[in-house]
Amino acid sequence: MKTMGAAKFKAQCLAVIDSLGPDGIVITKHGKPVAKVIPIGRESSALIGCLRSKIRVHGSIISTGLRWDAHAEP
Repeated sequence: MKTMGAAKFKAQCLAVIDSLGPDGIVITKHGKPVAKVIPIGRESSALIGCLRSKIRVHGSIISTGLRWDAHAEP
């Protein structure tokens, strides 16, 4: 994926948008990614599963781990 510093992106914004590839471009500040510009025509369905193997779930994603009783006195 192509990256570009924020200052350079600011100076060349219109040219970058005109030549934007399907994967988009990552904008960095001080070498750290801060934004991603992608073409609007990209289908959101292409994003489904894009984080597979990049995120790990520890515990239950359905439970907060706290016990709650709706009938209990506050």
